Amino acid sequence: MTKNTTNRWLVVLGAMLLQVCIGSIYSWSLFNEPLVQAFGWQSNEVVLTFSIAVFVFAFTTIFSGRLQDKIGPRIVASIGGLLYGIGLLLTSTATSITQLYIYYGLIAGIGVGFAYVCPLSTCVKWFPERKGFITGLVVGSFGLGSLVFKSIIEFLLVSKGLSGTFFYLGIIYFVCVVVGAQFLKVPPEGYAETMKKNNVSSDETNFTVREMLKTKSFYLIWVMYLFATMSGLLVIGLAKDIGIELANLEPHVAANAVSMIAFFNASGRLIWGSLSDKLGRIRVVSMMLAITAVGMILMSITSLSFITFFVYVAAITFCFGGFLSVLPTVTGEFYGMKNLGANYGIVYQAYGLSALVGPMVVTYVGGLKPTFIIAAILAIIGGVMTLMIKPPLSNALLTSSSEQTT
Repeated sequence: MTKNTTNRWLVVLGAMLLQVCIGSIYSWSLFNEPLVQAFGWQSNEVVLTFSIAVFVFAFTTIFSGRLQDKIGPRIVASIGGLLYGIGLLLTSTATSITQLYIYYGLIAGIGVGFAYVCPLSTCVKWFPERKGFITGLVVGSFGLGSLVFKSIIEFLLVSKGLSGTFFYLGIIYFVCVVVGAQFLKVPPEGYAETMKKNNVSSDETNFTVREMLKTKSFYLIWVMYLFATMSGLLVIGLAKDIGIELANLEPHVAANAVSMIAFFNASGRLIWGSLSDKLGRIRVVSMMLAITAVGMILMSITSLSFITFFVYVAAITFCFGGFLSVLPTVTGEFYGMKNLGANYGIVYQAYGLSALVGPMVVTYVGGLKPTFIIAAILAIIGGVMTLMIKPPLSNALLTSSSEQTT
């Protein structure tokens, strides 16, 4: 057991290194203004790059989740590191908005999608007795990425220029992600049964993707996930712009929101994940949705100052991090650990779609504050939906019920 315990913390170490690097995708708002100034593109065109990258990375998890269940997380995560690095290197050569969308939004986004799901599903299998905590730790590292890389990006922008920044980041990301991937391996067969955990998932609770899609709980979770993460993604993608436009902050002051977002995003993943072990997953999700709704409403109906801007953004991103921590655990407990990579890859599409819905709403309604109200309403609806979410019947019971109906 000592050997297994030592090995599993090395897995966590590699997972955290990998996650910090791909989590730097949340630093995108630092590039908005430099890209607009360098190429004269419209701000909304540049911001769309972040939305495309998040959508593509979430969509890719459908395939990477299945693939890592079959060939192992090490290979899949290494492929992700390679694509992420190549995407950033190509971005350094981009001279048109289309190239930016393809290089960063598509190629780098695919790389993140390949790498993201591997450490999450692997570490949860190593820590069946502390799923909420370990999920929070791993995805918290992803949220911490923008904090770690903020100063590096700002330094490179000044010393190496815009193109040089993307070039050097591509090299750094490639090396660190591939190194971290080498630590990822699944536990030996029968490992979970030796851990004396409180809730042992039997074979009957391991749903395939097809079986999961037949349950009502899946659709409730999926829509709730979509509504829950929209607010956080809006704030993350437009943090600096919100500070400048609504709180009248100087650009360099508003840029500090990136560091604050990273801190609260990461801490929210760890704290809410740990709380969900004690208070229950769905109850914690309800609490986070309530806080998110209040934060978005206040940000839309009050005049933002230096303090209120940072307080509201901190609250929203703190809960946003929690959603990314608790929902994978909900998926594992509802549908089993065996196919977690594939199942969560499907659930995670709600997150990817929310990255596109937010900017579309901003464009359609013509302003940030009306969009915040809409996001708040959706969060409230998501909170109501948590009252209807129940653990699904086992797949064996579903099959039996289907046969009787037939």
